[in-house]
Amino acid sequence: MNALAGTGTLVRLALRRDRVMLPAWVAVFVASAASSASATVALYPSVQSRVHASMAINDIPALVALYGRVYDPSSLGAVAMLKLSGFGAALVAVLAILIVVRHTRAEEESGRLELLGATVVGRGAALTAALVVAVGTNLVLGGLTALGLIGAGLPAAGSIAFGLAWAGVGTAFAAVAAATAQVTRSARSATGFASAVLGLVYLLRAIGDTSGARGPGWLSWLSPIGWGQQVRPYAGDRWWVLLLPLAFTVALAAGAYAGVARRDLGAGLLADAPGRAGAGAGLRSPLALAWRLHRAALLGWGAAFVVLGGVFGTIASNIGGLLDSPQARAFMAKLGGEKGVTDAFLAAELGIIGVVASVYGVQAAMRLRTEETAQRVDPLLAAAVGRTRWALGHITVAFGGTAALLVVAGLAAGVAHAARTGDAGQVGRVLAGALVQIPAAWVLSAIVVAAFGLAPRAVAIGWAALVVFLLLGELGQLLRLRQWVMDLSPFAHVPKLPGDQLTAAPMLWLLGIAALLTVVGLVGLRRRDIG
Repeated sequence: MNALAGTGTLVRLALRRDRVMLPAWVAVFVASAASSASATVALYPSVQSRVHASMAINDIPALVALYGRVYDPSSLGAVAMLKLSGFGAALVAVLAILIVVRHTRAEEESGRLELLGATVVGRGAALTAALVVAVGTNLVLGGLTALGLIGAGLPAAGSIAFGLAWAGVGTAFAAVAAATAQVTRSARSATGFASAVLGLVYLLRAIGDTSGARGPGWLSWLSPIGWGQQVRPYAGDRWWVLLLPLAFTVALAAGAYAGVARRDLGAGLLADAPGRAGAGAGLRSPLALAWRLHRAALLGWGAAFVVLGGVFGTIASNIGGLLDSPQARAFMAKLGGEKGVTDAFLAAELGIIGVVASVYGVQAAMRLRTEETAQRVDPLLAAAVGRTRWALGHITVAFGGTAALLVVAGLAAGVAHAARTGDAGQVGRVLAGALVQIPAAWVLSAIVVAAFGLAPRAVAIGWAALVVFLLLGELGQLLRLRQWVMDLSPFAHVPKLPGDQLTAAPMLWLLGIAALLTVVGLVGLRRRDIG
């Protein structure tokens, strides 16, 4: 039988399963790019203002490490898309990783691919279908992003180059995920390995971009993120660089197909290490088991949040120097001068960190459904462990882990900002800005818990809710939506700290909603069948 037999059917199946997730995420990326371009056009209308901002950015190593360099200081597009050329490309890579692992290793782990393999489906069909969906999604994303940027007033050639750069990065990491899916037996490990590769290449790009003339600038050329930036949209449009992610994708995809041919279905290229025959004293409760299952991911997320918080805190002390146009000075005056701008920047970036922390919360809460579909919960419930006690273990880690991520990010940002300003009081102010994000992030986790208890097949509503809330935050004011519509997002009720006044009522309401949804989910779990 042909190894690719049934590929078309699996592509249609994957598109049907992702018919909500893929359009939603593409819409978020396109809207973010278009809104960023529109905002920058108003903020830096003159060449002089753009040159001043570009020089300020390139002189701040923390900004360069996080976002990259502005290669043409006079280009509006180069300034407008700086943030999304590096950080945005990394998020596109995350989407590609999730798509490929979801339709390859996750299908094997659940046993569904074995059932499909018993029909007229070739050995390489699942991998091919996953790559087709991931690459197709990235091409559509790149095309729509280019159209959105052109509509925002940026040059057409640079907009197309930017869209293709995003598509190239996403395609490269689709191949990375295809390769890591052959290495281990679990989807969680495959995603973790691919994410580790993403973190490594982002670090290589950061080191290369921040190195001096005699430093290891060549490290940026070892990174797919760096390749996307070296296309230099709006700053020369170097089309030939797009050949690098293409060659990288072909090479890794070939290795992934070789792995599919060499290994058994359900196995990984790395052998599993046998565990101990008996559980230790620290693994004899549902909470301890949940912590054991989540700890590697949480520690990885925690390390990333420390770095992210530290970078944001370092950047905040220099943010006033980026705003030199008359429009920017007027904006600064409305916010209360440079101190007001710094507080507004910290509040905005802590809001982003809050949204990212809610991604972890959603992912951790969805582990409940993963354990159920993999039938690993059945032996636990057959013993002396009740449903509520088992579920509370994962819920505690999801809620506690989300809060812990925000605490470490707030502390890192506060310490970095205090070190730059010489004001130790900034640690508490910035930490408070991170802590107020916790109730809103918990609402997202609670939505997943409620769906798990009432309609377990609909747990993906957590991702849908996150996308809707992001769209409301990004486009609500731009589209002039009514206030009650924008208030549907829990993040709309978070006090903008530091700088704003803390009000307890919205926080208590968010905590109450999260608690109510969690209780509804637990009651539903007690009443429904398992599996």
